[in-house]
Amino acid sequence: MGLNYAEHVAESATVLPAGRRPDEPLLFLKPPSAVVGPGEPIRYPAGVTRLDPEAEMAVVIGQRLRHASLEQAAGGIAGVTAFNDVSARNYQRSDGQWTRAKGFDTFAPVGPVVVAGLALEGRIVECRVNGMRRQRGDTTDLIVPVPELLRYITRIMTLEPGDVVATGTPAGVAPVSVGDRIAISVEGVGTLENPVAEELA
Repeated sequence: MGLNYAEHVAESATVLPAGRRPDEPLLFLKPPSAVVGPGEPIRYPAGVTRLDPEAEMAVVIGQRLRHASLEQAAGGIAGVTAFNDVSARNYQRSDGQWTRAKGFDTFAPVGPVVVAGLALEGRIVECRVNGMRRQRGDTTDLIVPVPELLRYITRIMTLEPGDVVATGTPAGVAPVSVGDRIAISVEGVGTLENPVAEELA
């Protein structure tokens, strides 16, 4: 989901005028080819002029959800993990939709583990680049809470076991360069670390 923390909405004018919240949850998809694990490099594509990491808490779906109630949505979560919604900001701004900007290979680091039974509220989410903190948010501040988000999604598409739903990023997004090391932390989960490397030929 995009634009799910008020302070991030205020700093972003990608889709809406700064400070205006979406009327409904703002959804986008990343392909399976974008997924990488802990320690694997995020490749910086040719043509990208600004590459931003985005720290997010993600939930992993544990059972098939279709037209789920809030209770069914909450019960359908297998666990919580950390997610890096890597974004090519120049394409996000130019394209008007986000498939290219967020869909490159390696643009969906996830991990390091999936933890069952964690409360969804009160999780501190952080992004550090080369040890310096860029982002810090609390999932209590999500505009659309996770069960409500899953209920909304399942009115549109069926969620299957193993699907990953990232829930939005807090304020503080900023660009990275080749050679940087990104650390995404979710309280109770641990830290997902990935280096930024040049694109492979």
